[in-house]
Amino acid sequence: MNWNKHSEISEGTHALFSASQYSWLNYDEEKILNRYFGRYIPMMGTEIHDYARSRIQHRIKMSKHDKNALVNHLLEKGIPMEVIEIDRILDNLIPYVNDCIGFKMDPEVLLKYSEYFFGTSDAISFRNNKLMIFDLKTGVEKASMKQLLIYTSLFCLEYKVKPSELESVELRIYQNAEATILKPTAEDIVPIIDKIISTNKMLINLKE
Repeated sequence: MNWNKHSEISEGTHALFSASQYSWLNYDEEKILNRYFGRYIPMMGTEIHDYARSRIQHRIKMSKHDKNALVNHLLEKGIPMEVIEIDRILDNLIPYVNDCIGFKMDPEVLLKYSEYFFGTSDAISFRNNKLMIFDLKTGVEKASMKQLLIYTSLFCLEYKVKPSELESVELRIYQNAEATILKPTAEDIVPIIDKIISTNKMLINLKE
């Protein structure tokens, strides 16, 4: 038998409606559409973050007047109109971008302690011994501050800053049209730093 090659499909790629994930056999039309459009949600989140990064980097504040420009940007990136909830997106994006610009923050900064522990903060600033880290969430499920506490710990480790010597730390998550704010103390940060250090040592020993 001469099997068709299907070179257009990369090895390891799975179909949206695959045989191994056969629950779709019981889907009605609504669920099928939800699954189809749902695959664009992570892509849209990436594009929104990239749009925000560019605005912050070039210090271009946002307003409701940017609605059409953002819609067009997402459409050009292949995001279907059916998943672009533009008013919900703007209610979250505008205050995030404008606050980051107002605080003169830097977007998309990689923080690294080791090959096992690193991550990219959405926006960060450190001046006058005050640390600020902001995070933009495009999903609706409530996000945890633990991610930002880890970024704080990575910052302290990479730049050799003792948490107890920081004048202040302010962490913010922008989600669902509101900003959740946490001002952690050294007592919140030190245990995470200790966990990173001890786990990193264990992994290095395993590698050796």
